[in-house]
Amino acid sequence: MLHFKRRNASLLCVIAALSISNLAISNLATAADAVPAAPLPPAAPAAQTPPPPPARGPSLALALEAAQTAVATCTANGYKTTASVVDSAGVVKVTLAADGASKRGVESSSAKAFTAVTFKTSSAAAGKKAEADPILLGLLNADPKHRPRAGALPLFVGNELVGAIGVGGAPGGDKDEACALAGIEKIKSRLQ
Repeated sequence: MLHFKRRNASLLCVIAALSISNLAISNLATAADAVPAAPLPPAAPAAQTPPPPPARGPSLALALEAAQTAVATCTANGYKTTASVVDSAGVVKVTLAADGASKRGVESSSAKAFTAVTFKTSSAAAGKKAEADPILLGLLNADPKHRPRAGALPLFVGNELVGAIGVGGAPGGDKDEACALAGIEKIKSRLQ
């Protein structure tokens, strides 16, 4: 019986100790809530990866001049076209639509230019390559960013691709491409 009483007394001591510690913790929590927290120092800015350098491309002034020349050339031939100039990453620098240009011409000019940049060749040559590969042709035709039809030419400085000009809206890609070529001829000696 003595052993049983000692054991119960030990358990009572443990229970009492736990109750006191819970009370102390509860009081500490209440006291901590009453004391205003000191402001934390500002967090150090997270290390950020610097953005990649901009893609190489014609200046805005040259892109605009090339587009104006392309549209003016097509307008002189009776076509209401749109010209788009993109940089080497396919980002549109400028899109210029003649008065009365169609929505389709506006959309196709940048898609043709993007195709020329992607393949580093004319959009017509990209189209011929795709015709020989039905899977590639299906992928290109399903992607609205690409238009593997005549009308866009790449812009090079030496052997380095710096962008492309695409024209859309004339009755036939060969006419679009002739206007794109006029735009390139106007600026090619000043491309850097």
